[in-house]
Amino acid sequence: MAQNGTKLLMLIDDEPAQCRLISALASRAGYRTIFARDAETAIATLGTQDGMMLDAIILDHWAPGTEATDLIAELKSRRPALPILMLTAVGSVTEAVEAVRAGATDYLIKPVAPEQMLTALTTAVESSKEAGELQPLSEKISAPLEFEQIVGAAPAFRAALAIAAKAARARVPVLIEGEGGVGKEVIADAIHAASPRSKQPLLKVNCGAITGNLLDSILFGHEKGAFTGAFDRKIGLLQQAEGGTIFLDEVDRIPPETQVRLLRFLKSSEIQPLGSPNSFQIDVRIIAATNRSLEQEVQKDRFREDLYYRMNVVQLTIPPLRDRTGDIPALARHFLTRLALQPGLRSLGITDEALNLLRSYKWPGNVRQLQSVLFRAAVMCDRDALTCDEFPQIASFVADAGDAHPHLLSSPEGIGVTLYSGDGNLRPLEEIEADVIRLAIGHYRGRMTEVARRLGIGRSTLYRKLADLGIDNAA
Repeated sequence: MAQNGTKLLMLIDDEPAQCRLISALASRAGYRTIFARDAETAIATLGTQDGMMLDAIILDHWAPGTEATDLIAELKSRRPALPILMLTAVGSVTEAVEAVRAGATDYLIKPVAPEQMLTALTTAVESSKEAGELQPLSEKISAPLEFEQIVGAAPAFRAALAIAAKAARARVPVLIEGEGGVGKEVIADAIHAASPRSKQPLLKVNCGAITGNLLDSILFGHEKGAFTGAFDRKIGLLQQAEGGTIFLDEVDRIPPETQVRLLRFLKSSEIQPLGSPNSFQIDVRIIAATNRSLEQEVQKDRFREDLYYRMNVVQLTIPPLRDRTGDIPALARHFLTRLALQPGLRSLGITDEALNLLRSYKWPGNVRQLQSVLFRAAVMCDRDALTCDEFPQIASFVADAGDAHPHLLSSPEGIGVTLYSGDGNLRPLEEIEADVIRLAIGHYRGRMTEVARRLGIGRSTLYRKLADLGIDNAA
């Protein structure tokens, strides 16, 4: 890290406008940016005093001098622990996959929102001590899911989804609490999609990635000349989301002055842009999320109590993945199915042994981290199915420390459907079939028509099998 606590970033790009933009964004998070116009300059810079102090590199895919993947590989060979983020054009998922194969820590598809870039940069630097296999990726499989498509059969998780589905039809604010990566944004997407506002905008902002004054401007807008640097009038996200929904992530990080303005909006549906003498009403629903207990933040005088109660009309608590490890097999197969649709990737299976290995890990980054691990494994796999070999760090945890390792769970839940018995032989088909039916009943929450449809059999056949196999349909 550079002196005086300033972090140092190298940007490899030959586009002046983008260099100025990224440099300005990075400075908000405490970074000083040095520039390299091409691959030759970037490699030479690594040997300078600044180069030895680098905290991260951002590489534009179109930077001249060499292929981006070749440059990433060369940079990683010289500085293996240095995080490298690649910016790539819309639709260039294939290039992103090749970048990860070459050693990129993360990739961002342009155009990228400022808060998304800052979050990705911060996450990459903070996670740089982890092996690449377990580092989180900021880019997600982006297609939003409806409630029926969200994977998870754990009771606490299904209870939260049931509350969310009911709240979607109302107009009230929703507060979603849960650790980072549990799927709060996925739930917010589903709430909006199931609401009467689904045809209107859903806009998102990460409040923790934006400084106080800038957050005011982003949310509420400003008039020309409202503050130094306000050269033009700007319409805030709340106004842009008129008739729709705005998702406020890391809402606990909102500074006090912005909390006051947000409280006024929730009370009166009125906003007043910075520098404007006038206020006006808008119709926007707030979905807020936090990875902390907002009630505890109130008790510590870090969050306004009156704002907390305005936001907390409906509260959802999403359990961490370590508390629902029985969902990991279904989640893994779900992610692999969706990853297979991405350019440059293909359909892959996953062995029972690999699933058992994944279930043994505590997943501090939760579902998002599981998805990242599977993405990297799928990128590097040259077989038809992922095995334990694709997860070397987790396998190392198991080999080195077993259940005593702090990253491992002491007694993970059952895998769901196991093909092999303890002696290594296949289990009888009747036992496997019974497990599949039990799993389907739990996954589809006892909706027998849906269970039959998904299993590809008629309802009468399903009920006959339940009787023959001795299965209670409440299983």
